Parts: sequence; C-alpha cells; structure tokens
Amino acid sequence: MNDFFQKLGELFTTPAYVESLWHGFLLTMQISFFAIIIGLIIGTIVALIDTAKPNKWLIVPKFISRVYTTVIRGTPMALQLFIMFFAVFAIRGFPQIITAILAFGLNSGAYTAEVIRSGIQSVDKGQTEAGLALGLSQYTIFKRIVAPQAIKNIIPALGNEIITVIKETAIVSMVGMYDLNMAAKDIGSGQNMSSYLVPMFVAALFYLAVVYFITFIIKRIEKGLRKSDLRS
Repeated sequence: MNDFFQKLGELFTTPAYVESLWHGFLLTMQISFFAIIIGLIIGTIVALIDTAKPNKWLIVPKFISRVYTTVIRGTPMALQLFIMFFAVFAIRGFPQIITAILAFGLNSGAYTAEVIRSGIQSVDKGQTEAGLALGLSQYTIFKRIVAPQAIKNIIPALGNEIITVIKETAIVSMVGMYDLNMAAKDIGSGQNMSSYLVPMFVAALFYLAVVYFITFIIKRIEKGLRKSDLRS
C-alpha cells in the first residue's frame, strides 16, 4: 500500500507523466465530443426518416437507414474502427483523429437513432390525431406536441449513449492513437514506474470524473423538465 501511494505521488510530481496523461485525456475528450455531435446529427436524421409516413420519396432513404442501423448495431465497434483506419481511410497523411471521430460518430448515430425513434413513437398517436382534427399541420404537431414530449422521454437513454461513447473511445489505443488509455500504458511500462496499477487507476479516475459530471448534468436536466411538467 505504501508503494502504491509512493508511485501515485511520483506520477503527479513528474511533469512528463502529467503531460502524457493530460495529452491523452484531451485526445479522448476531442474524439468523444465531436463523435457525439456527429452521432446526434445522424441519429436525428435517421430517426426522422424511420418515423416519417411512407411515400415514394422515402423508399430509398428508409431502406438505407435500416441497412445502416442493422449493420452498425450488429458489428463490433473495434471491427468498425479497424475498417475505417485500415480500409476506408487508409490514406497516407490522413488525420487519425478525423478517422476516429467519424468511426465513433457513425457508430453512435445508429444507437442514437434508435433512442430518438423510440422517444417519438412513445408519444400517444391520439395526440397527433387530435392535432390534425384541429387543423394543425404535421410540422406544427411535431414541433409543438410530439418533439417536446419525445425529448423528455429520451434524455436518460441519450445520456447513457453519451457515456458509452466516451468509454468506448478507449479502444483507439488499439490503432496506435495516444489517448488516455495509451498514456496510462506508456507510463506503466516506464522504468521509473514499472507498474500499470497506478497509471491505470488514475486513468480510471479521469473517466469516472467525466462520467459523474455528465450524469450530474443529465439529472439536472431531468429535474428541470419535471419541474416544468408540474408548473404546466
């Protein structure tokens, strides 16, 4: 135990170790942030296509969205990352971080689409029918009635998806990127540290801090939405 705390102190007092962890943490956060944004955009588009009333203009988009969600959700994230790195974007000089962001963004988009789709479909169809009976347009019904309720329903699941993306980015070290996980491995393999326990423990604390912060924000949002329901 004394050795553990000694190495823990050594880690935080050695500038090179701190710099490595901080560099890895920033890369992890960059990939996660932009992947989540891409996932939200793709997921929203796919969910809207899936829940839209069928017509001749949506036959192809609906087919593509089904294939996309089926393939992405049915294959491992690690395999998708390898395909993106060593096949799709196997271009000399192409930024690795862009490839990683696109890989995680496309993966997140499929799961986000299912979350949003389920949220939209959870709203009672009777409310849409009532809106139509009152002469409201489909757009107005969706904007004023369906979307607000759907957003309230999907917040917890959407928060879980965001947390999942952040934790999944740990596998980018498998393709040689210097993220938080790789930084911990690098420090642990050094002659001075010669132990993976301490740097891995510190890396876990970084992840826990981020997850706790996101969980706190999600709960605050949920609490705010519940208050608005009570006021209405």
